[in-house]
Order: sequence, then C-alpha cells, then structure tokens
Amino acid sequence: MTAGEHAEELRSPFVSNAGGVMTEEAGAVTGDLELLTRPGEAGDGGLEVLVRYAGAEDWYNVSGSPVTRPAGGEDHRAAHEAILERLTTPGPVEGGNELPVDLLGR
Repeated sequence: MTAGEHAEELRSPFVSNAGGVMTEEAGAVTGDLELLTRPGEAGDGGLEVLVRYAGAEDWYNVSGSPVTRPAGGEDHRAAHEAILERLTTPGPVEGGNELPVDLLGR
C-alpha cells in the first residue's frame, strides 16, 4: 500500500522496541520505522495507522487500525502522539522474548 500525500497526515520517525510493531501485511516490523496517521475514509472520526521502514515506499497497516479517537474530541495530533507512545512501549515478554505491539490492546 502506498500512502498518498494528504494535508491531514501526521508522520513521526521512531525506533521500534525489540518485539517490533505488528502489521496486517508484513507481520512484525522492527528497527528504524516511520509512523503515519490520517483520518479514515469512513469519515467517522477514526484514524488510519500505518508504519513503514524508514526510507521505504511501502506502508503497512498496524494491527488494530483504524482506531477511533477517544470521546471528548481528542485532536489528531494528541491521538498521533498517544499511538506513537503505544508503539514504542515494550510489548509483553513470553518465553523470554518480547512480543510485538499492536493497537488491539493485547
């Protein structure tokens, strides 16, 4: 999937935790990544959440995307920052290995 340029897109470079970020298309991705959030196509206030390897062209849907912005009118930038924090928080450890993070609340 290639993300187009939209005025309402927010992007942030980040380094994944050891377990990486779980995506729908590529499984867990790790290393130097870029986060993109943008309003969803449904027009319901939701946000599409995508990641890609830094400098790459292909974007991947983060598992659990799209997300609904919390009630109370949280703006896009605040939601983007909360998603970035979630994706950089270490995942649970199972069998001595850190699991990837997602937006499903697991």
